[in-house]
Amino acid sequence: MKKNSAVNDKLRNVAIIAHVDHGKTTLVDAMFKQSGMFREGQEVDDRLMDSMDLERERGITIAAKNCSVTCNGVKINIIDTPGHADFGGEVERALSMADSAILLVDASEGPLPQTRFVLKKTFEAGLPVLVIINKIDRKDARPDAVLDMVYDLFIDLGATDEQLDFTYLYAIGRDGIVKRELEEEVDNLKVLFDIIINEMPPPSYDPDAPFQMLVSDLGYSDYLGRLAIGKIFNGSAASNASLVCMDEDGGQNQLKVSKLQSYDGMTLVPVDQADTGDIIVLAGIEHVKIGDTICTRENPLALPRISVDEPTVFMRFAINTSPFAGKEGKNVQSRKIRERLLKETLLNVAIEVEESTDDDSFIVKGRGELQLAILIETMRREDFEVCVGRPKVIYREENGQTLEPIEHLFVDCDENFMGVVTEKLSVRKGKMTNLVNNGKGRVHMEFSIPSRSLIGYRDEFMTDTRGTGILNSYLSGYEPHRGEFPVRYTGSIVCDRQGKAVPYALFNLEPRGRLFISPGTPVYEGMVIGEHNRHADIDVNACKEKKLTNMRASGKDEATICSPVKPMTLEEAIHFIRDDEMVEVTPLSIRIRKVELNAGKRHILAGKLKKKDAEA
Repeated sequence: MKKNSAVNDKLRNVAIIAHVDHGKTTLVDAMFKQSGMFREGQEVDDRLMDSMDLERERGITIAAKNCSVTCNGVKINIIDTPGHADFGGEVERALSMADSAILLVDASEGPLPQTRFVLKKTFEAGLPVLVIINKIDRKDARPDAVLDMVYDLFIDLGATDEQLDFTYLYAIGRDGIVKRELEEEVDNLKVLFDIIINEMPPPSYDPDAPFQMLVSDLGYSDYLGRLAIGKIFNGSAASNASLVCMDEDGGQNQLKVSKLQSYDGMTLVPVDQADTGDIIVLAGIEHVKIGDTICTRENPLALPRISVDEPTVFMRFAINTSPFAGKEGKNVQSRKIRERLLKETLLNVAIEVEESTDDDSFIVKGRGELQLAILIETMRREDFEVCVGRPKVIYREENGQTLEPIEHLFVDCDENFMGVVTEKLSVRKGKMTNLVNNGKGRVHMEFSIPSRSLIGYRDEFMTDTRGTGILNSYLSGYEPHRGEFPVRYTGSIVCDRQGKAVPYALFNLEPRGRLFISPGTPVYEGMVIGEHNRHADIDVNACKEKKLTNMRASGKDEATICSPVKPMTLEEAIHFIRDDEMVEVTPLSIRIRKVELNAGKRHILAGKLKKKDAEA
């Protein structure tokens, strides 16, 4: 605490951090229910904080969100953060508003790579951490061993002596139970609330400093316009006050606070004045970015900006140029796609957009292919039509050497699948760094592997391990390029004309490979309708009908029955495509297509490439 600092003892700002699916959002639900936010008998949904449709469908937190509960006269602002490294920008944003953190760890799985990732960010922010070992009611729970693993992780990440002396609790988040000892009989969260109020630090501030607020999140209201969300570091805010917003270049934008809101549970309530340390939502400014400082006109003083890790993956977004463009979506123009992508950069600090040399396409950079797939899926639900290319990693050039991002990969699988997993990862330039076989049928392996090797591998891994394997990774740094490897051993079955797929044609194409479409599906020239058994692409006629003659033979005219087809998900399609292919995404369909639709032009391009390779 600074020498001339004071504290606001009526507030606590707590971030909840954990690996994916370790129970953050469920614990927040229990805190809501036990703090008296809901009246008795009120119908309440599960996972209240997962407000986005995609979050509910996938069971993961994508965007960091704020809420508050009140206990014993103290307002506790809770910041629910994502657990996936691809949404790391959200974690960095959320931690800028917090004064302490609660780390949740699964009592069976223990600390996993994303636990390491979010905890590292917390230590960098200098926050004290309360550890909760969650899901102690699981049959395979091992709380004592997991606690030792958490200590090891703290030491490994260079925790200070104060951070190592952390308080730890045991919990069954789903039942709303937190206790100090495993044997205790408890049926509530009283211990957790007591520790947050008595042991977690309240926000500190300089009583002599003027008003300063760091913008950590942005929102939009049809009635109020742009909303700036953040924590008040010094001073207090009042409605109708005249302030300035300082951008990253030191420029000052004048603003008048048209409305001031604060969190009360899940909802925002208007307030006339907000105290130091509180997280507020301020309306009245149009030109604001995450990381800007809002302060007084008399004493404009900027706070340190939020620092965000650089993106590691990029994808090309282009307008839809297929014959079916504009049939299913409303937003198809490059202008609208550009506006939507730039809006995403305002709300998401980890996304960057660059104009491409091609007029109708954009380069979108992010933390991982999952983050970009979520963006595409969100745009799809907003009635956009867009074509996207294969995800590629961002290389660095240092001293004339090409460096690529390297992941530290953790694999947990049945020992029967160890051979196939090791073989495939070694082909993808992975190096095994650790192997643990505890003799119980499962093995734990660690690899150092290029980030590009994992693009598309996760689906393959789940197939190879019959859905029983666990795969996690985090970015460990940059190393010299490890060389090329085959991305796909199979070619594509490409349609050579426009029309509707016919059962007779598809039935006769089934021996050629795996088909992606079913009878009656509209197709066009250059559309990829299947995966060829062999390495080369093949052009086929999916609209070919059976020739009718006046000759009949018994058994010849039985109904043609095609094998059932599993529809491709967006992620599967993105992982499947090669560099000369794209995924056409519309509100109703996901199609794979060639970048160049015309077969003749594709063959000319292929010939030129072969000639170029031969000369090289």
